[in-house]
Amino acid sequence: MNSHIQKFLRYLEIEKGASPHTLRAYKEDLELFFSQIDKPNPKDIDMNDVRGFVAQEINEGHKKTTAGRRLAAVRSFLKFLYREGYIKANPAKLVPTPKLPKMLPKFLSVDDVFSLVEKPEGIGFLPARDRAILELLYSSGLRVSELSGLNADDINTREGLIKVKGKGKKERIVPAGRKALEAIKTYFIERVLLKKKDGAFFLNRNGARLTDRSIRRIIIKYAKAIGVNSRIGPHTLRHTFASHLLQGGADLRVIQELLGHSSLSTTQKYTHLDITHLMDIYDKAHPLAKDEKKNK
Repeated sequence: MNSHIQKFLRYLEIEKGASPHTLRAYKEDLELFFSQIDKPNPKDIDMNDVRGFVAQEINEGHKKTTAGRRLAAVRSFLKFLYREGYIKANPAKLVPTPKLPKMLPKFLSVDDVFSLVEKPEGIGFLPARDRAILELLYSSGLRVSELSGLNADDINTREGLIKVKGKGKKERIVPAGRKALEAIKTYFIERVLLKKKDGAFFLNRNGARLTDRSIRRIIIKYAKAIGVNSRIGPHTLRHTFASHLLQGGADLRVIQELLGHSSLSTTQKYTHLDITHLMDIYDKAHPLAKDEKKNK
C-alpha cells in the first residue's frame, strides 16, 4: 500500500503542484485510514469501509471539518487508483461528506487592524520585518504560504506590485498599498545588512526563509499585545482585507482576482459579512432600530 500512496503523492506534487504541507496532510490521513480498516490491498476496500471510517472519526469526537477533510483525501486517492487501473471502482465516490455548519470567517475592525500593523515598534531588523509582514498581509490579502514563499525579485517597489505564487503554483500580480510599500522599503534596508540581495524575502535572524509557522507566531504575538483575545492568524488578515474591500464598495470579481480564488462562489462568503456589517450600522445608528429595541 505504501507504494500506491507514494505514487499518489508524487502525482499531487508534480501534476497538481501540491505544497509540502498538503502532501504531509494527505499522507497522514491515508495512513490513518488504512490503519483503521486493516485492508492492505485497495481492491478489497468497499463503501462500508469508507463510511465506517468517517463515522468513527465523528464518534471519536473529531470535528466534522476534520472528518470531511480526511474523507476528501481518501476519495482523491481512490479516484487516482481507479484512473490508473489499480481498482475497478471508487468506493468513496458516493459516500457523503459530513454536513458542516456554515461558519463566517472572522475579521478585524478597522481600528484593531490599524493597531495591529502599527504595533511593531523600534528600529532594527525584527521590528522592520514584522511591520512589513503585517502591512503586506492586510494590504494585499496574501495567504501565509504565499507570503513566506516571496522572493526579493517578486517585489516591485517602483510599481507597487507583488508577484505571488498561489495554489497549484499559479502566479498572479497584486498591488501593495502605500503603507505596505513604505514598510517593505524600510525592511529592504535592514535586509541588506544581512548581505542578502536575492532569494527569500522574509528572513529569520539567521538569514533563512521565514516559515509559515513562524509568521503565525508573529501575528499571534502582536494580536495579544493589542488585546485581541480571539484566535487570529494570517488568514484573519486575509479575511479582513477582503471584508474591508467589500465594505468599501469593491466589486466581488475584483476581490476574487486579488485573492486568487478560482471560483467566485468562494469569494461570495464575504457578502454575508458585508450584510452583517450593514445591519450592525443600522442597529447602532438608525432611530427606528433604537425604538424597536426599546419596545421589545
